[in-house]
Amino acid sequence: MTAAPPVAPAVAQPVVGDGTSARTRASARWRRSRAPLAILGLLLLVGLLATLPEPRTSTTAVAPDNPGPTGARAAAQILGGQGVDVRYVRRVADAVGQAAPGSTLLVVGGLFLDDEQLDALDGTGADLVLVGNADIVERLSDGLVVGGVDSGSAVREARCDDPDATAAGTATVSGALRATAPGPTVCFASDDPESGAYVVVDGERPLTALTDTAPLTNAHLAEEGNAALVLRMLGKHERLVWFVPSLDDMSTGGGGSSPALGDLVPPRVRLVGLMLVLVVLVTALWRGRRLGRLVTEPLPVVVRAGETTRGRGRLYRRSRAHGHAAAALRAGAASRCATRLGLPRSAGAVPLVDAVARATGRDPRSVEHLLYGPPPRDDAGLARLALDLDHLESEVHRP
Repeated sequence: MTAAPPVAPAVAQPVVGDGTSARTRASARWRRSRAPLAILGLLLLVGLLATLPEPRTSTTAVAPDNPGPTGARAAAQILGGQGVDVRYVRRVADAVGQAAPGSTLLVVGGLFLDDEQLDALDGTGADLVLVGNADIVERLSDGLVVGGVDSGSAVREARCDDPDATAAGTATVSGALRATAPGPTVCFASDDPESGAYVVVDGERPLTALTDTAPLTNAHLAEEGNAALVLRMLGKHERLVWFVPSLDDMSTGGGGSSPALGDLVPPRVRLVGLMLVLVVLVTALWRGRRLGRLVTEPLPVVVRAGETTRGRGRLYRRSRAHGHAAAALRAGAASRCATRLGLPRSAGAVPLVDAVARATGRDPRSVEHLLYGPPPRDDAGLARLALDLDHLESEVHRP
């Protein structure tokens, strides 16, 4: 008979004390870090969106960049196509700075404008067009007052000598202004022929007033003669300053006073401040979960080693930590086998497996799998491992 070839020594696998592998450790790190990474990614996305250019459209009523039904983008684009330079502003200082003689200054609404701001707008020298607020018309013109009979929004005929109103013929308007002195031309009258929704005051600084914003909006521009009235009213000069007052405009119209606090702060400061507050809150939650290092203190009672072992085993079982329990069983079995075989505690896996295989007559590969194999996945596997380790220890005897 030929002798069997010698068995090659088993290749030692890396010994991991807690029963985990590189893959399981990486998975655990990913589970711990995915929430902070997700928050960080969200903050980076918000910051990226904050740096993007502002959208070219808005939802401001009667604004030239609003494509909605209440916006006036259609009228602004038509005027731009005819060579009119439409400049959209939201502050009195900007309107005063861009309006000049030989241009048209359109003021939409403006109920909350004070007398100083109105005087600044009136002093630009531009042709003034007031739309949607009869009160400021009364404050800027001595010969016009709010009054007359208003039957609500309806189709009205021009019935006046103004060429722009006559070209339009009819318009969908509401509201009424009455002339208290000769000079103003009143058009689109309702039941009272002395009052109308469209008034023109000629002079050194022409003033045109329209009590209703409906003809400018996208929803009504194509109705009746609204488009003709709006385009002739706003397209007389090459430059049109389209001013829709903003509620947060705290500056005065004179232009010589100090700027408001809102003008000195960049527009994205509020968003950046909100992001910083969010980062502080997330950091507080992240660091607040840590209780710090463990502090040792003497126990008031003596706990038996058996009770400690059983308690630790119950904790392992409750948390399904089969790898940790298996690592503890294998470490104890390996230590006791090394002691019986006269090996030092610092002996590596290869000498221990070789010595146990010679002492028990087992295959080195089976000994290596039993002492340094993969962790079990369930309670049944852990119980089999404990039983196999117990049998292995019973077979080990000092040579």
